[in-house]
Amino acid sequence: AGGLPWSTRRLTECLRTGAREFGWHRRNPKPRSRRDGDWLIGMGMASGIYDTLRMRSEARVRLDADGTALVQASTSDMGPGTYTSMTQLAADALGLTMRTVRFELGDSTFPASPPHGGSQTMAGVGSAVQDGCDKLRQEAIELAVEDERSPLHGVDADDIVVRGGRLHAKGNPARGETYRQLLARSGRTHLETRGTFTPSGDDRYAMNAYSAVFAEVAVDRRLGLVRMRRMLGVYDVGRIISPKLADSQALGAMVGGIGQALLEHTVTDHRDGRIVNANLADYLVPVNADVPDLRAIYLDGEDLHADPIGVKGLGEVVKVGVAPAIANAVFNATGRRVRDLPITAEALL
Repeated sequence: AGGLPWSTRRLTECLRTGAREFGWHRRNPKPRSRRDGDWLIGMGMASGIYDTLRMRSEARVRLDADGTALVQASTSDMGPGTYTSMTQLAADALGLTMRTVRFELGDSTFPASPPHGGSQTMAGVGSAVQDGCDKLRQEAIELAVEDERSPLHGVDADDIVVRGGRLHAKGNPARGETYRQLLARSGRTHLETRGTFTPSGDDRYAMNAYSAVFAEVAVDRRLGLVRMRRMLGVYDVGRIISPKLADSQALGAMVGGIGQALLEHTVTDHRDGRIVNANLADYLVPVNADVPDLRAIYLDGEDLHADPIGVKGLGEVVKVGVAPAIANAVFNATGRRVRDLPITAEALL
């Protein structure tokens, strides 16, 4: 870490939580000591680390007179659920329901965003969206408290809550009005703000996301076939914005890690550089029958040194420890230390 203090570093907690939940105490460290018929059973684990990347981001936020909001940023969505997570973030910050918020992306005329990679989209774009929505919500509140015709006139701005598109006094829900009523009375067609996020340039902290992955395998002692039995991942990735999308990332990474450890292998013909198995018949990937019971646990917390919304990003740290955990489980089952991937049957015979 270059002598810098960690922003958060809860790897030990990941390890302890995983060991408890996975039943690590039942593991015999002596290889080939546990059997189930012709199957050799092994347990292994590995830890993972990934740098917390952040780049300057911008977002545009507009609240229309009909009480709906539009949020725009030039980021993209290759599958982790950026549309959904940004909509969730904006709806929460604006005090709206998700169905009244629309998030648009993927257009270079929208406010600038970093490349969609490096587990940084939520940290950067999400923080810009949060900033823009906070500014707009505050603008609406100030418009209400300064308007003598508003039920909220004279109320301290800090004592106003926005829920379901309605502003009301804290502790007195009956005293309030909707965004639609506020904009109609003031003659506004919309309110618009621009959110920004610029990561701190002083680099006072070392920032990383962490994981601990636990795996159990069965290896046929005669044929050398490896079958996954179960897997658990425990993660220190800061605040979780969307639990379902986090599971999609983590469980998907476990499936990908099974492919990396046991199946996927690109064969090159060195005479002409062609890929011999460049098709889904010969290039093996995990299917349902290859995937065991998978579980992901996220440590509750946030990293506000990293960004205002406290996230670290989990697109890639969830993959880092999977193949090593499987390799260690294979060693525990067979006593054979395989250091080349994929782990094939011939490597274990």
